[in-house]
Amino acid sequence: MVTKKRHIAKAITWRIIGSMLTFATIYIVSGSVNLSFGATIVDSAIKIFVYYFHERLWYKTKWGVNK
Repeated sequence: MVTKKRHIAKAITWRIIGSMLTFATIYIVSGSVNLSFGATIVDSAIKIFVYYFHERLWYKTKWGVNK
């Protein structure tokens, strides 16, 4: 059985990677550390919750799971 804590940990580690990419992309485009940091915080706050619920829905779905 996979615990909810595992899903939370997976979401957090994935969000760290995604946040680094978001920060780098916005910094390259804008050249602004403040804009990059602010956008990364907002982006991460939204996406971590969306990912968690997405992961839980997939976990409940048996599609593509071999017994």
